[in-house]
Amino acid sequence: MTRAEQADGHPRRGKAVFLVSALATAALIYGLDQGAKIYVERNMQLGETIPVLGDWVQWHYILNPGAAFSLGEDHTWIFTAIMAVVSVGIVIFLPRVRSWAWVVALGLVLGGATGNLTDRLTRWPGFPSGHVVDFIHVKHFAVFNIADCGVVIGIALTALLLLTGREPDGTRTSGAARDTEAAAERTEGAGSAAPASGALPSDAGRDPGDAKPGDGASRNGDSSGDPAPSEPAR
Repeated sequence: MTRAEQADGHPRRGKAVFLVSALATAALIYGLDQGAKIYVERNMQLGETIPVLGDWVQWHYILNPGAAFSLGEDHTWIFTAIMAVVSVGIVIFLPRVRSWAWVVALGLVLGGATGNLTDRLTRWPGFPSGHVVDFIHVKHFAVFNIADCGVVIGIALTALLLLTGREPDGTRTSGAARDTEAAAERTEGAGSAAPASGALPSDAGRDPGDAKPGDGASRNGDSSGDPAPSEPAR
């Protein structure tokens, strides 16, 4: 079983399951965003405000030429290019994902980015500077839409996954895990370098005075260790 399988606690699922789930998440955010914008355009006048929770939450229909939360209104085409690049990049990266948390995070960002990108390409005053429909107004905050929510929540979740060591392939790479793996590798390396059990030390470096009787004789081919006595004269 691979590390990714161990991290998920189940055998590795097929690529299609994660890919389809991420695209389904993106499609859900995209559909909610575009559906809400169409409803607002058909049922509200530009600039109209409808209270939802008193003054704290309102429907407020505006056209935003800038980025999320009405930022950068004078550089619309730049945000169009950024959203296009982000969307393509996520689609290319999705086949590598093996984590459900990453599926949700990237699906939210993809759905939100394509939702606002659709406005840039199709709404007034036209490609590539179309204005985004914003309609959710929170008191003391900007006016935004569902696509903005998807992008912001998805990016926040992505940052959390990175900070906690959750990789897109389903593995975990926290600092403690890396230390444990390094310690295991050092232990294995030390074990392989140790002498084999039962191996005898060599004679190199042994004090000559520690030589046992018979050592020299055995090397000279005489087991007694003494020179052979001469035959007595007759």
